[in-house]
Amino acid sequence: MINFLAIFENTFYQKIFETLNQALIRKRFFSLLMIATVLISCRDKEVSPQSISEKQKPNIIYILADDLGYADIGAYGQMKIETPNIDALAKSGMLFTQHYTSAPVCAPARFMLLTGKHAGHAYIRSNSEWKERGDVWNYRAMAKDSTLEGQGPMPESTVTMADHFKKVGYATGIIGKWGLGAPHTQSIPNEMGFDFFYGYNCQRQAHTYYPLHLYKNRNRVFLQNDTIAPNTPFPEGADPKDPKSYANFSLTDYAPDLMFKELTNFVYANKEQPFFLYWATPIPHVALQAPQRWVDYYKNKFGEEEPYLSGGNNGYFSHMNPHAAYAAMISYLDENIGKLVQQLKDEGIYENTLIVFTSDNGPSYAGGADPVYFESAKPFDGDYGRGKGFLYEGGIRVPMIASWPNKIMSGSKSEHISVHYDMMATFADISGFEVPKDTDGISLSPTLFSQNGQKEHEFLYWEFPSYGGQVALRMGDWKVLRQNLLNEETPTLELYNLREDPTEKQNLAALHPEILQKAANIFNNERME
Repeated sequence: MINFLAIFENTFYQKIFETLNQALIRKRFFSLLMIATVLISCRDKEVSPQSISEKQKPNIIYILADDLGYADIGAYGQMKIETPNIDALAKSGMLFTQHYTSAPVCAPARFMLLTGKHAGHAYIRSNSEWKERGDVWNYRAMAKDSTLEGQGPMPESTVTMADHFKKVGYATGIIGKWGLGAPHTQSIPNEMGFDFFYGYNCQRQAHTYYPLHLYKNRNRVFLQNDTIAPNTPFPEGADPKDPKSYANFSLTDYAPDLMFKELTNFVYANKEQPFFLYWATPIPHVALQAPQRWVDYYKNKFGEEEPYLSGGNNGYFSHMNPHAAYAAMISYLDENIGKLVQQLKDEGIYENTLIVFTSDNGPSYAGGADPVYFESAKPFDGDYGRGKGFLYEGGIRVPMIASWPNKIMSGSKSEHISVHYDMMATFADISGFEVPKDTDGISLSPTLFSQNGQKEHEFLYWEFPSYGGQVALRMGDWKVLRQNLLNEETPTLELYNLREDPTEKQNLAALHPEILQKAANIFNNERME
């Protein structure tokens, strides 16, 4: 019998392993042997960079939407929200049907993307608001004291893909939401490989699209907005059917407008050299705030609806037309993607630019977002318990589209199982930097360029010590999932065959102890404290 407790002593996994030992003592059937089971991703240390034969290395633009569900765009079956420009990327390139985020919430997903590590090796495995500093959730306090902004920082020794791009001659920029460190630490974009940064340093600040300030590189840029803190309740006694009642929730400087302007400036400034642009747009993460012209468009399309009123258990901001606002945010993002593509064409660099579009996790259930109405995770369930924050398919399977004229076959589709932390190895192949030996991804370049020799993951790995404590592992068609590892509920042991049961409704754990044993062995070998 493997004594897992002797190997891992941290409190997060003690409940799993203690339950395992008890099951062995009781001589339960063999499938319970793996109660402790689960997860990991893919290690391929044999990836080596290909030589770059082109005279000019390609530009790479990675667009990461925030809380965009698997089916929130037309190319993946969305019927209510219009996304013609993102759909055009799919028509001109490749659509992936089995692509995953590395984590079901913001910060860990972004850390694993930028470092190429799965959750068993990642330093950041959940959102960390660094509460030891003080009242970090106080919006007004943060406005006065920048040391309260930002999330728990990455170690100073962290090397990101932006660092690697710089080593092979790329200009590097990030526009949007950072969420991986705080001002006055070594964990800001400009210290983590990015030449240029504009946007939100702190993901809590990004809970309003009309903030008091954004950051340009290391410094605050103050905006013409009033101090309306996130979660401000609907005015007491106000009429929910009167548009004037919502005036405080639509101010002057709309952050996505300002960020897109800086994005186009970055492209223009670097058009004569290869660049890596990480567009970490906060859209469509709530609060529901969108340009009125797009809201009006969807009001006419959807008709009258029940207002969403903040206050009490309803967080973020009120909106008179929540469905229209959510759709408006996505169509606004789509519109700007179309403008970006046109700029690339106008500058004569579109043919030499790889564009990748994806999302950081599944759809949100909070703040007036309605994944049931939009079927945002279709065919999966995207509501609470199955969407964002959870390791079911609705929370971690995300869209991914890759477009590069004359390099990626137009209108192609791939069922290759892939994950965010594959992008480090993929971009290394394409740009010529060396793949770090401590990463877990596999290059997708054979799939992207319709070549032979695509390596497959033995497994994908997730662990998430929030929302009750969860772990998951995908091995081919099989997926092992455990929940309730840190709360008072009985931990689950779930096993699904995703080919036969993609919506994870039939738990087969009692029937396949050999798969649970394999999963436990992987977990035991791969997880680091």
